[in-house]
Amino acid sequence: MQISYFINQYPKVSHSFIRREILALERQGFDVQRIALRGWDGDVVDIEDKRELKLTHYVLQQGVMPLLMATMRVLFTTPVSFLAGLKLAMKMGWKAERAMPYHLIYLAEACRILPWLKAHNSRHIHAHFGTNSAEVVMLAHELGGPDYSFTVHGPEEFDKPQFLGLGEKIRRSAFVVAISSFGRSQLFRWVAHSYWNKVKVVHCGLEQAFYKSWPIEVADNTRIVCVGRLCEQKGQLLLLEATKYLADKGVNFELVLAGDGEMRSDIEQLIATYHLASRVRITGWISSDQVRQEILAARALVLPSFAEGLPVVIMEAMSLCRPVLTTYVAGIPELVQHGKNGLLFEAGSVEALADAIESILTASSASLMQMGESARQQVLLRHDIDIEATKLAKLFRGNII
Repeated sequence: MQISYFINQYPKVSHSFIRREILALERQGFDVQRIALRGWDGDVVDIEDKRELKLTHYVLQQGVMPLLMATMRVLFTTPVSFLAGLKLAMKMGWKAERAMPYHLIYLAEACRILPWLKAHNSRHIHAHFGTNSAEVVMLAHELGGPDYSFTVHGPEEFDKPQFLGLGEKIRRSAFVVAISSFGRSQLFRWVAHSYWNKVKVVHCGLEQAFYKSWPIEVADNTRIVCVGRLCEQKGQLLLLEATKYLADKGVNFELVLAGDGEMRSDIEQLIATYHLASRVRITGWISSDQVRQEILAARALVLPSFAEGLPVVIMEAMSLCRPVLTTYVAGIPELVQHGKNGLLFEAGSVEALADAIESILTASSASLMQMGESARQQVLLRHDIDIEATKLAKLFRGNII
């Protein structure tokens, strides 16, 4: 069965969960076409991501001219459909987050992918994220393309649902996937009750290859690791405030910030200001295997997020028998159970974060082992990629006539 996936940027270091989903669907017998706006020149490090790069069609790779030609072709061959798409694009651009010209570009991008969808004989197209990628597949459907669906992750979609036209995208879709019950509840807010049955929960999943060889031993050190993009919503600046507090108390620790991002210079400046250079290390972008090694080398994962969906790295750490220290935010408490497989603390509280870190650093090996084993059991029960892909496959088959 032929389907297509549409992503804003693919492959990408932080989008390994999409790759896992696509590969799991292929194991289910789907022929999945990959389409992305950009990413052909991405700095990918995983071997599998390099393979995915070669399999992906890129909308913007050849510049503006193919977009213009595709738009003209749709205009002259199917003018009624084009006008319907233009009307919808202008509707989406009215009082939107981005100005009207962006939505006309989305229309051109939708025109560009139509021949690819037809050549692949795609019966359905699925987008990840409810932002511009969902709008492009919606417009492609309006132009005569296949039915569409999309996965909403958060938190961006939840921050500005009205400006993203989220309700319109849901109403016109075949179905919408939320990655947690919390995410589903947020989508319910933006459509009438009659559309609630379109919103389904399918979790992000992990492959057995990531966790099949797992050590039970607790890392015999004082290292904690924070994995994620260096950005405002992940709370790394708060984490440095907490570690400064612990350093002033004389607590021995080592912190690894695994990732990179737009706030790296701010974080480096605060590390220097607080004289934490000997205690804090930033890795930059690393591969999935390197993420795994950093987690295994640490006592626990810490993620002091201010806003989230349900972070995949939490699942990864739990599958490796590492407890997670994180906040009572979004879908996180659906997975992390305070005192059983991790510690939850109030978002934005330096004191609560510092207390959680100190608690993990001083915990006995036996208690950490028990917490880690409980974490592994919980995540494997909820986040096996083949089980979750089966749910998704059922939705695709049920909506393809």
